[in-house]
Amino acid sequence: MPHDDTISTSSRKPRSETRRPSFFWLLAAIALPPLSLAVRYRFHRRERMPQSGAFVLAPNHYSEIDPLVIGAAVWKLGRAPRFLAKASLFKVPVLGWLLRTSGQIPVERAGSKSHAALRAAEQLVEKGRMVVVYPEGSLTRDPDLWPMRGKTGAVRIALERDIPLIPAAHWGTQELMPRYGKKIHPFPRKTIDVIIGEPLDLSAYRGKPLTQSNLLEATDQLMSAIAELLAEVRGEPAPAARWDPTQHGQKETGRLED
Repeated sequence: MPHDDTISTSSRKPRSETRRPSFFWLLAAIALPPLSLAVRYRFHRRERMPQSGAFVLAPNHYSEIDPLVIGAAVWKLGRAPRFLAKASLFKVPVLGWLLRTSGQIPVERAGSKSHAALRAAEQLVEKGRMVVVYPEGSLTRDPDLWPMRGKTGAVRIALERDIPLIPAAHWGTQELMPRYGKKIHPFPRKTIDVIIGEPLDLSAYRGKPLTQSNLLEATDQLMSAIAELLAEVRGEPAPAARWDPTQHGQKETGRLED
């Protein structure tokens, strides 16, 4: 696989965000040592990860452990990972404190009058933060773990906040925890490939009304970009047609709704 870019101490770029003292230091100290025993990261196109400024990172999603794997990868690439999380989780003792302290973004149910999510999204720009948004909304239903039909949340945030939208893909996590699996298989140590894409060209949609048609069209482009990245690290072509749960009689439960 060309452009193999495994982390090495001699090639690391300055990590301005991860070098600043923050609550993430504690989280990294707790999570990274055991994860390092189970996972070896192999990064591709790592220079595409912005080292400053706000942006949305949109990766594929096929294992329940993806947030931990991607969160650690983002930290290793120099940024503090933040995710969208159900607003109800912020009310859970201890967990809620952890989520708030680490700057995670609450997502309210449709129809909610809360402005917490809007304010959190605004802070992305004000404080130059990044956020990870899974455009599929839930684990892919595709039998071969290719990206399925996407939801519009990632595109909407990027357009509303006028920030870059960067596709990404990873492969190998299924060996650590299979899709729908409940147990982690740390041994033998797994290799997980992570590839960062170029910012998606949203110029055709910026400054225009965020109609459902425009959002769906841009989201389709995003999912195609993610599939191409995944095809690169898998070494095989992506399927011509994207898996759509609504056409296969499968129920879809999403973290971020259209």
